[in-house]
Amino acid sequence: MGRSELEADMAKYLMLKHYRGGRPAVNTVPMDQLTAEEWSAHVQHMQDMETRLIESGELVSSEGLSMGGAWVRFDGEGLPPVVDGPFAETKELIAGWMLVEVDSYDRALAIAAELSAAPWAGGTPLGEWLELREVMSAPPADLG
Repeated sequence: MGRSELEADMAKYLMLKHYRGGRPAVNTVPMDQLTAEEWSAHVQHMQDMETRLIESGELVSSEGLSMGGAWVRFDGEGLPPVVDGPFAETKELIAGWMLVEVDSYDRALAIAAELSAAPWAGGTPLGEWLELREVMSAPPADLG
């Protein structure tokens, strides 16, 4: 099978981690109450997972996001953008994301489950809910 045929079978999935909002994690200890060792173990899990996904060729990109942000909107030609902030006023706030390219939805689920299992307070898995969404390869055909 040629590379272009293999790429045709691959799909990209975005996993969104939330600071707050969405469904609560199993381990609900707030981030600011973690010990230095617990936080270090959590970060190490994330780094080790990224390394494995880079080596397997499945990681497209991954970033953590600051808690600050703003809503921005176009307000008309020649007018400055409308900004509501400096912080996004929402009960949900995205903590970070991981974009993977995998050969199946089941593989994307397995990666999301591993990401959700990152150690947290007491060394037990965080058990956070992740938003998993397939990246569209083209606009939906059924609009209209």
